[in-house]
Amino acid sequence: MRKLPPWDVGSRLLSIIATSALGGVLGGLFAAALDVGVTEMLKKILAVVSSQATWVLILMPLLGLVLSVLLLYGFGFSSETLGLPPRETNAQRPRWARAWRTFPPRAARADLTGDLVAFAGEEDRFPWRLAPIRLLAIIATVGLGAAMGTEAPAAYLGVATGAALGDRWWRRLMRPLAVGGGAAGVAVLMGIPLVGTAYILELGRRHHAPLNAERVTAALVGGFVGWLLNISLGVDLIRLVVPKEPPHTWYQGIVTALLIGALSGSITSISGAAIYRAKGWQAHPIVRLVLGGLTLAGAAVTLAVIAAPSAAVGPGGGAITWAESTRASSLTVLAVALLRAVATTASAAAGGCGGLFVPFMAIGDLGGRVFAPSLGVPDDLAGSAGAAGGISGGYHLPFTAVAMVLGVGGPRLAMLTGLATVAAAGLAGKGAAWLLDRILGPGPAIEYRAYPPQQYRVESFDSLG
Repeated sequence: MRKLPPWDVGSRLLSIIATSALGGVLGGLFAAALDVGVTEMLKKILAVVSSQATWVLILMPLLGLVLSVLLLYGFGFSSETLGLPPRETNAQRPRWARAWRTFPPRAARADLTGDLVAFAGEEDRFPWRLAPIRLLAIIATVGLGAAMGTEAPAAYLGVATGAALGDRWWRRLMRPLAVGGGAAGVAVLMGIPLVGTAYILELGRRHHAPLNAERVTAALVGGFVGWLLNISLGVDLIRLVVPKEPPHTWYQGIVTALLIGALSGSITSISGAAIYRAKGWQAHPIVRLVLGGLTLAGAAVTLAVIAAPSAAVGPGGGAITWAESTRASSLTVLAVALLRAVATTASAAAGGCGGLFVPFMAIGDLGGRVFAPSLGVPDDLAGSAGAAGGISGGYHLPFTAVAMVLGVGGPRLAMLTGLATVAAAGLAGKGAAWLLDRILGPGPAIEYRAYPPQQYRVESFDSLG
């Protein structure tokens, strides 16, 4: 192969960077605008739900899970049957149903992160036409108060928006549009540009997506576009705890990081492993819904009794507000953190369509506050460090957690404590997952690549031109 001259290589690199930056800007603008609208709508619906009586707070998340399952498994079809008799051929099936309602066989239809991982590096094949039906499931799940978050929906809708724009108008920009859209969706939600960038790139590494100039440029630009839109619109989509007071000594900071990292990383890692196993459980959707719904209801009732009704609804903000406004004992706060982990696991297992990032932050925050009185550290420092530990240990995204600690800010020693907590939680999370595999055996091998290229082209999307 003939070696290209340096000036040719440089010009090609500049062309890739310019094209990727353009894709990041366009994808970021459209995706971030959509995510702001969707998230604001979810917040308004959740605010109405949260103002109801206790029995309504317990029943509404169950109703949301029922609606999500009905949408994804009742209204949605499998590409094997499409709900039609076996004699029907692909050509006889409704065209609109093939495009907007058809899932591949054995797909986890509520698994937004699964698609983000499976198509990382191949965003030109992203099944963006499934976004509307999943958006309705997201509204039902998150809006009605199930214990799931908005970050995976934001990233998923961002990637889907970019892929749709590229598929329809800018085919050459399709991958940068999708990557930039995903990064912008998370950045506009969190209000921190590098969190969106790190999230989309780090998640893509699970599918061995390359960290090349195209992806990195699009993710960086998209993250900053989402952040700028967050600032320009003055939106407040998610509340992050900012540490105001550092540890009093280096020793106190180290002990804080080790203890909080160990607890937050272990709880969220076990929750993540349980959710992973639930995804691979080959059971009827109704069975999963009933068992998951009963578990969620039990956790919600217990939370309402030992803490407050608000602690039982939503991705975890109500539980954190309760912890900040009460002087509950450490054992009670620990019980709330564990019950929140059970609620999130049950919501995901039942078929809820939402994210785990924000719930894991809330669980980690509560886990950090368990040690605040005994260590003599401020609650906001313990909560902030614990939230970062939950992302590192539970979601296994340490670089995203680092970006969050740096973006949230605070006194220098408080930031160093947060970074050390990220490392401790990452190690604790890996240790907890290893121990769980030793006790229960390895979890199911989930094949995220549920859209084989041949099937994808013939049975679903590209057949519509």
